[in-house]
Amino acid sequence: MEEQAEELRELMKGTEQFPTTAPAVERGSHKTRIIAITSGKGGVGKTSISVNMAIAYARLGKKVILIDGDLGMANVNILLNVVPTYNLMHVVNKKKTMKEIILDTEYDIKFIAGANGFSKIANLSTEELEAFTKEFAALGNADIIIIDTGAGIADNVLQFIAAADEAYIVTTPEPTAITDAYGIIKIITTEIVDRPINLKLLVNRVHSAEEGKRIADRIITIVGQFLNYKVDYIGFVYDDPVVQVSVIRQKPFIAISQSSKPAICIKHIVGRIEKTDVREDAGVTNFLRKFLGKKK
Repeated sequence: MEEQAEELRELMKGTEQFPTTAPAVERGSHKTRIIAITSGKGGVGKTSISVNMAIAYARLGKKVILIDGDLGMANVNILLNVVPTYNLMHVVNKKKTMKEIILDTEYDIKFIAGANGFSKIANLSTEELEAFTKEFAALGNADIIIIDTGAGIADNVLQFIAAADEAYIVTTPEPTAITDAYGIIKIITTEIVDRPINLKLLVNRVHSAEEGKRIADRIITIVGQFLNYKVDYIGFVYDDPVVQVSVIRQKPFIAISQSSKPAICIKHIVGRIEKTDVREDAGVTNFLRKFLGKKK
């Protein structure tokens, strides 16, 4: 992606600074943008992307909530080095309020731990569901909600993707990751047919801008040819030793070095997202409605 590559070169020179504040949002037009980040296979850096993107947004002055939607192998808390006591199921079971389970972090983002069984909220009674919906509405004060979904095609992953305003598919240059990225896009586009899904592709662990674009173009072309579906390329993230250091230290790489190549890539991607409009049906109320498979 030439635009990203050029901006990255300029950022490396220190000629362009990442803004520390964002324009104030008008009260009457405030909408919470909800992003699901997913992948066709594990091990492609999806959770790291989710965490660092959330922090990049917070540094723009945004109110950010990060939800661990990987209900089977939750690990966002590991990268954030926090130990959640409560999760979404405590709210579903009326043992805690939403405000009581939200954790503050040292990175100016809020974190909510997911839980096995969360997708079962569809089976709640009308009264229970109404109570949970009121609790969930408390998240509407956020500017951005990022959901780190599980990898693969589990039902709860598809639910999160179908309900979000946009979904980012994370892949790497590895042949297996490319194949699995196409596979999950195929499942998404064939299983979620009642509403358009705004899909974007993010290529992680690349060694050059050209490699990222080549991988993205290959997937986008095949998706267009065989699935007749449009997927956009949102950008790439460089492979860099700081990422492994981040995992070992349980500290997001953007907090270790915001001038590192991966951090600059993440900031650029967030900048690109911010240039796109929020969907008309964005917001936590519509998210929950879509999560439950309800029509407007």
